[in-house]
Amino acid sequence: MREVLLLCWRDTGHPQGGGSEQFLEQVGAELAAQGIRVTLRTARYPGAARREHRDGLTISRGGGRYTVYPRALAAIAFARVGLGPLRGTRPDAVLDTQNGVPFFARTVAGAPVTVLVHHCHREQWPVAGRLVGRLGWWIESVLGPRAHRRNQYLTVSLPSAEDLAELGVDRARIAVVRNGAAPVPDAVGAGTDPDRTAHPSIVVLSRLVPHKQIEDALHAVATLRYRIAGLHLDIVGDGWWAPNLRARAHTLGIENQVTFHGHVDERRKHELLAQAWVQALPSRKEGWALAVIEAAQHGVPTVGYRSSRGLTDSIIDGVTGVLVDDPEQLAEALGELLLDREARALLGEKARGRAQEFSWAQCAAGVRAVLTATTRSELMSGLIAPPDRTDHGPEQPAGTQ
Repeated sequence: MREVLLLCWRDTGHPQGGGSEQFLEQVGAELAAQGIRVTLRTARYPGAARREHRDGLTISRGGGRYTVYPRALAAIAFARVGLGPLRGTRPDAVLDTQNGVPFFARTVAGAPVTVLVHHCHREQWPVAGRLVGRLGWWIESVLGPRAHRRNQYLTVSLPSAEDLAELGVDRARIAVVRNGAAPVPDAVGAGTDPDRTAHPSIVVLSRLVPHKQIEDALHAVATLRYRIAGLHLDIVGDGWWAPNLRARAHTLGIENQVTFHGHVDERRKHELLAQAWVQALPSRKEGWALAVIEAAQHGVPTVGYRSSRGLTDSIIDGVTGVLVDDPEQLAEALGELLLDREARALLGEKARGRAQEFSWAQCAAGVRAVLTATTRSELMSGLIAPPDRTDHGPEQPAGTQ
């Protein structure tokens, strides 16, 4: 495999870029380091160049929130006759990222297409409005699976694979490659007692959008503030929902116990994680949640919702973190960990140990195996992982069809 084309509606520089974009770019950088030519086609946003070279990738941008899709398809089609922004691109394999809606690259690519799905968006579509939400869910749940019924699917967790199967995607076409994690930046504390805040602290690492339900973390702080003296919440990340969250903190009377750090660089992100006692991740839906592993690198356990699906894979309940079912249980579990140093430390060290199992090099190796198989008209299914990897949960063995 000499060349790969990656399609995604955003890149990590986009104001609303998040974990799925990081997955794609980290994998792309690893593939580029192995001598594969990698091009990422994505949307353009204010201040972004139409074309950029970064970490070995060529990033081509065009279109906005909705027009990114037809603009990408047109660019791919024109490239096949030597025209347009992707001219000279001749991919052996295409990775079509479905963030709710796929690019339907199979219609123009002229190369094997793998559909990358981090998670299904049933619970998120209502935020887009009644009409767009219904149309989007129909595309994701009906049109997409039918259009890609002969294509390879790739996802990042076993629960997400189950969700795809429930939409009618053939299990023999669903491969699972879990997220990687970058090493902790140099000069950042290891997340031991000297690094922790002197006061009880909760961290939330997330994009600030409605489906992340950061309001539940604010509610937990409001519930626990009289029980746990000095409690503070650090919210790391940004997004268009931030003003609503600030207003909610004011309404709850906890604005002095919450710090909105906004978007920070990698070093500062890890410094804030290393300082925390525990992480809250109250998202409605996750494919995997890289934030779980990044906090775990510092011995910080995560409390999140079982119903998010992806967290049931990234968190081993009662071992590396805690899964709960509602906001009241979230507050209670956070309170118990904040008050029980021994239990918190035990979960944190188990989480730290598991975090060491994940790297972007391993993740990219799995993705490369899947894409390479498509160039031979072969399918892969189940968990694609290094053969010597030890894990803690039930697995479906990797297979090639």
